[in-house]
Amino acid sequence: MARALVPVLAPLAAAADREGRFAHDSLAAIRDAGLAALTVPEARGGPGAGLAVAGAVIGTLAEADPAASLVLAMQYVHHATIARSDWPADLAARLQGAALREGAFVNALRVEPALGSPARGGLPETVARRVPEGWRVTGRKIYSTGAPILAFGLVWARTDETEPRVGFVVVPMAAPGVRIEETWDHLGLRASGSHDVVLEGVLVPEDHAVDWRPPAAGAAPDAVTLAWNTTLLASLYDGVARAAQGWLCAYLAERAPANLGAPLASLSRFQEAVGENERLLVVNRRLLRSAAAETDAGAPPSVAESGLIKLTVTENAIQVVQGAVALVGNPGLSRENPLERHLRDVLCARIHTPQGDAVRLAAGRAALG
Repeated sequence: MARALVPVLAPLAAAADREGRFAHDSLAAIRDAGLAALTVPEARGGPGAGLAVAGAVIGTLAEADPAASLVLAMQYVHHATIARSDWPADLAARLQGAALREGAFVNALRVEPALGSPARGGLPETVARRVPEGWRVTGRKIYSTGAPILAFGLVWARTDETEPRVGFVVVPMAAPGVRIEETWDHLGLRASGSHDVVLEGVLVPEDHAVDWRPPAAGAAPDAVTLAWNTTLLASLYDGVARAAQGWLCAYLAERAPANLGAPLASLSRFQEAVGENERLLVVNRRLLRSAAAETDAGAPPSVAESGLIKLTVTENAIQVVQGAVALVGNPGLSRENPLERHLRDVLCARIHTPQGDAVRLAAGRAALG
């Protein structure tokens, strides 16, 4: 199903990127194909796909539209997490049912202007205040991927207690007091709609607050959740690199300079460079498949190893796309060329948690005892 969508999404992605508008059309096609509920468990009537299938779908779709694929990847991560959580049964069923019936999307809203990414520690400024009807949530979230299409936001917040706890509040995005400010104007993934979300005293029921805990208790992610997150993100950027490699091979086969009288693909210099890209992509494929298979088998990579896998795959992907641009020269940086968009998109890989410096630091400290 994902492969069939690639030729549909590719022109939509190019147009949305050029105009800097959200990938509504691509996500509508993905939703119409029934892919939005892929990781909803079988017990809830969903396909119950594991990480191997989800990663293959994300990687395939990302060859055509990585911005829409990022929104979908977050959907897959959160529904896989909800299926393993101890959320109130009615709340979990509401989100799962909405994904199945309507293709409703969900994402976590975590990053804030003052704090930045919570992966580096700290308390959110977003506050959930207890009231007789439930909770009132107030705050601002930035880089809220997929904001225009989200039915639910998992808002990371703290309580207003003397000793605050942190956790997530499930906020229906259509609730009074929720406002989207269209701030996203980025170099890459321009169609991801990662705008600011402002919450002004948003009322949610009591059972919509989940997983309250002391700040220190929630610092480290669990191995399964991190494996899902890192593998799907890495699959996405590997898909961008494979799209760049495909374009490069077609270009070299067709481009025949007058002074050469043969396609560039006939020259050993280009053959070796394309072969180096293939080496990097084979490494990526092996890493992604093994990480997904181990996770689906109940033995996910450790937190540290998941970070190293994500870092290795995404840096390989960046190297593939940068290498393709270097080989092609000026045509590769033309705005009309897909390679230019692939370069801008693949560089976004370095932004996602866990970031390279944190991954290397943790690995180095562990190795040094």
